[in-house]
Amino acid sequence: MLNMEDSDYNARLVMIIGVIIFFIFGSIGNVLNICVFSIWSRSRITSNKHHNISQTNNSSLYLLASSIANLILIIYPLVTRIIFDGFNYLISPNNVFILCKFRFFILNTFDLISLTCVCVSTFDRYLIKSRDVHLRCMSTTRKRTKEIILAIFILLSLHSILIVVYYQVSNTGQCEISSIIYLYYYLYTFQMLFHGIIPIIFLAIFGSLTFKYLKKLQNQAHSHLNHDKQLSRMLFLMSFAIIISSIPYCIEQIYEFMFSGINYQQSSSLVFLLHVISTLLFYTNSVSSFYIYFISTPNFRHQLQKIFHCNKHVYPIVSNQIHTITTPHPIHH
Repeated sequence: MLNMEDSDYNARLVMIIGVIIFFIFGSIGNVLNICVFSIWSRSRITSNKHHNISQTNNSSLYLLASSIANLILIIYPLVTRIIFDGFNYLISPNNVFILCKFRFFILNTFDLISLTCVCVSTFDRYLIKSRDVHLRCMSTTRKRTKEIILAIFILLSLHSILIVVYYQVSNTGQCEISSIIYLYYYLYTFQMLFHGIIPIIFLAIFGSLTFKYLKKLQNQAHSHLNHDKQLSRMLFLMSFAIIISSIPYCIEQIYEFMFSGINYQQSSSLVFLLHVISTLLFYTNSVSSFYIYFISTPNFRHQLQKIFHCNKHVYPIVSNQIHTITTPHPIHH
């Protein structure tokens, strides 16, 4: 019994430390992501010869939306996760909306927004670099890309609205779905399909196609092609990270669904430890994106240097401007 208590304590300690580390590095990383992709998505095109850069802006817009969604996931659902698994907090009817209904609505909506934007961005890169003219023409404009992102947000928000209706607090102080029918739909649709099977299959297919494109560009050093190569490498590595982190979470959901009615007290501590690990892996997507982009993409690092360099010298520039304005000069007619 002592060993089981020690195992539970260690698992909760892992959750607390892991959430704190994820919150610090994830918040900083996604804020920097937002800064970089905001600049890249605002790039203005002056001539047709820069059409490749214009197409790149689509991916920057999708990754900007994904970074915003990841930041929201880290600030709210991830931090409140520590309450349940870290401190074993029991939900009361007074805070069921904040800790159950609204929390799981935000979690499912913005995690799916982040995943969808990465998937659509990967698909958009495939369309741009396809040899088929008709497929290349399917790549959207900047305005249409914004409309697609807005449509993704609205559709996924509407799809998650039933979470607010059916999530309740159980007699044991846990969040649970009150409708059996919606519980089956939630497990099969949200957990297994949307969070696991669909993104894994989609990113595996188009990630491999992106990898083939990278191999083809390996010996080409043109500036526009090099920028495309870096962006494609960024999306490929992010797709790989999503696949790796989604598999344990998907397996855990299938296990809980199949064996939820079996109570093995002796193995409960091990199951809880595996739950903690799979939960942290689930949030790895939201935390690790900046560091994947930073390591894999020289252009991303260069843009960060420009941001910090600009901020470092902003005050001397303003001072010089004021000095120029206030210094008297002779007036020539």
